[in-house]
Amino acid sequence: MTATTEEIKTVADVLDKARIGLLTTLDEQGHLVSRPLALVDRDFDGSVWFFVRKDSHKVHDIENEPQVNVGVETSKGWLSISGTASLTTDSAKIDELWNTGAEAWFDQGRDDPAVALLEVDAHSVESWTSTEPKAVTLLKYAKAAATGGHPTNVGDNATISL
Repeated sequence: MTATTEEIKTVADVLDKARIGLLTTLDEQGHLVSRPLALVDRDFDGSVWFFVRKDSHKVHDIENEPQVNVGVETSKGWLSISGTASLTTDSAKIDELWNTGAEAWFDQGRDDPAVALLEVDAHSVESWTSTEPKAVTLLKYAKAAATGGHPTNVGDNATISL
């Protein structure tokens, strides 16, 4: 990982507030397909995780083309995470990350044979993070709209290599 501690913290702060990631894969016809998935709540170490059904369209897409993107938006900003996806059915990892949210999607709970984990190992992250409280940012947008200008100093944009 080549990212600085501050860059990792930027990504982690946005992910900490996020509940859903928009996973984009390439289907068999070469079309981009995006699906909302619940992010597994954990400390960011260069990967994001999702519980999935191991026999699903997104998994088949990833078997054909593992390069994916995960979009995340929160009040802290947004992330576009580019990475390589892989599937695991490792029981120890599933036990480590299992949560009540996952329980709702699998009829037999943790022991459901369809349970799998999707890991997206991030290569790079495009981030936009807010530098002001939301009220100040909205005021800057309103001022720009009223004066015919553009809002300035409303956030930081960065590309982070991992």
